[in-house]
Amino acid sequence: MSDTRAATNTKGKSGLFANGFDPVGLLLEGRAFFGLIAIIVVFSYLSPNYFTFDNLLTMSSHVAIYGLLGLGMLLVILNGGIDLSVGSTLGLCGVMAGFFIHGVELAPLGVTLYPPIWVVAVLVCGVGAFVGLVNGILIARFKVPPFVATLGSLYAVRGIALLITGGLTYNNLGGKEALGNTGFDWLGFNRLFDIPIGVLVMIVVALILSVVLNKTAFGRWLYASGGNERAARLSGVPVKRVKISVYVLSGICAAIAGLVLTSELTSAGPTAGTTYELTAIATVVIGGAALTGGIGNVRGTLLGAFVIGFLSDGLVIVGVSAYWQMVFTGAVIVLAVLLNSIEYSGRAKKKSSNDGGATPSPQKTESAGTAASGGARQVPQKTAG
Repeated sequence: MSDTRAATNTKGKSGLFANGFDPVGLLLEGRAFFGLIAIIVVFSYLSPNYFTFDNLLTMSSHVAIYGLLGLGMLLVILNGGIDLSVGSTLGLCGVMAGFFIHGVELAPLGVTLYPPIWVVAVLVCGVGAFVGLVNGILIARFKVPPFVATLGSLYAVRGIALLITGGLTYNNLGGKEALGNTGFDWLGFNRLFDIPIGVLVMIVVALILSVVLNKTAFGRWLYASGGNERAARLSGVPVKRVKISVYVLSGICAAIAGLVLTSELTSAGPTAGTTYELTAIATVVIGGAALTGGIGNVRGTLLGAFVIGFLSDGLVIVGVSAYWQMVFTGAVIVLAVLLNSIEYSGRAKKKSSNDGGATPSPQKTESAGTAASGGARQVPQKTAG
């Protein structure tokens, strides 16, 4: 039976197509990469200054912000959620960095503390983690829909940043050697092996998350709970803990992005990162992740960040109006979602065809979920009445 089906599937095909080569599928799976190549080719033709070493490094610095936010958003979307607060968290964390660098005044003691830069970085990451923790608890424990919970956080966090600064901006973040709080500009302006530090930070975070997703139990739990939360829960996956963890990690990634952006701008404003949450979502979607959860990877998200960054900077370099830039960016996002829909619907049809339209039994489904969770669980057998 299987031999007959195989013969039928390959009938009329020859050469590469007989071996299962699908050019349309290849284009769909590699759309972010091919899109990036097309962007580079088009803008290199339109402007001789686009594809130069210095400009590529400058654009990569911008990509680092999108990439860091996108990596945090990837974890949330893999879990089947959404985080609309990452842009506001970025802005608040930048403000907190400026606040700490300018000194923490302890009025009752009559002293002002100037923490060193590494302490500032740790405290700021703690602020981002706290915002993510609040989001995670609201969503996992109190069953608030992710869209509503993080939308509320978006406004609340942005309001806190405005209250801290009074609507003003922290400038002069270089610090003073006598106070021991210098070195913040190193993050935004220094280079190692001619690569901006911000880009290296993005690469390190990407490598860590790639290992976590592919080599750890947490990664398996995340994909399992994002694909089918009920089956994952029945299989012993701690779905609530996973859900809270991804929002905490998203907050930390937003805090790191806030540190990098604030250092690059040498100022911290409460409105920094406005609409960046939409850019982060676009980065993940262009990278091939499914908004329904369970599908996506770090490599695709990084490619999506480069597509967004190189497209935005290219439009600026060739002198396209800011209004048209919004149109082009929106068109790219809609196209990415459309291609995702085509790819995943095609996979579903192919899987249904291979399975012969059969629906797996409940016992088989639960056993498969148990294997995904990395544990063993007995499934009770039906007894005769």
